[in-house]
Amino acid sequence: MNGWGGKLHQALSEYIAAESPDVLCLQEVVHSPKTTEDWLTYRDGDHVLAQRANFFRDMCLALPDHAAYFCPAAQGVLWHDEMAIASQWGVATFVRKTIPIIAQAQGFVHKSFSANGYGDHPRSRTAHAVRLYDFEKDRAVCVTHMHGLRDLRGKMDTPERAAQARRLLALSNRIAEPGDAAIICGDFNIGPESETLTYLRQNGFEEFVLARAYQSTRTPLYEKPNKFADYMLINDAVDVVDFQVVSDPVVSDHCPLKLEV
Repeated sequence: MNGWGGKLHQALSEYIAAESPDVLCLQEVVHSPKTTEDWLTYRDGDHVLAQRANFFRDMCLALPDHAAYFCPAAQGVLWHDEMAIASQWGVATFVRKTIPIIAQAQGFVHKSFSANGYGDHPRSRTAHAVRLYDFEKDRAVCVTHMHGLRDLRGKMDTPERAAQARRLLALSNRIAEPGDAAIICGDFNIGPESETLTYLRQNGFEEFVLARAYQSTRTPLYEKPNKFADYMLINDAVDVVDFQVVSDPVVSDHCPLKLEV
């Protein structure tokens, strides 16, 4: 799910601690280890947002029994009044420590690591894939997630988004082996008719948000008209017990996607 920079970190921490998922894929994660401030401000022209300075740390505290991996897309500047503070931004994956991680891969689905600022839009985007061993089923499960590029013009298909989809699938395939259960998810920043979803379907993945007829993956805190951004895709080796787009409690401007296998 997209953590919204930790804007509702307390509610999200309580929800995540109570749910205690085996695997949590979290996008829009802020990591500012050189400051002890709780809150900083993101500034991009007229776009001003409060950011939880050490959102990654907050999530680690909420899931003390999980191994945590932070994958930065960029290091830029957040602000404490007029003081600039270096801060990294990216995605994070949390895996229960009793579940062995037998392979993993991190890679960029758009551009590359931006070390000296967040960069021009559409900005760098990274993804993370883990291959886990399920002792109960006696097989491996691959989970891959990304935070898709944000285009200021909207969520329409572009050559960059097509390339992003190919790189996302390639990252999943890099660690998956024949017979593995494979899951691809995240905040894709695309609409439901996107060629990205068509491409993933053509390569053996079923999308669950649309297949289960959910009308939105956004909470009431998101006021723009396009109500889809987040998707959950699985291959035919995944045995699904339940899937939900969680609208209550509200812990972000995105709804968590909850998959039980």
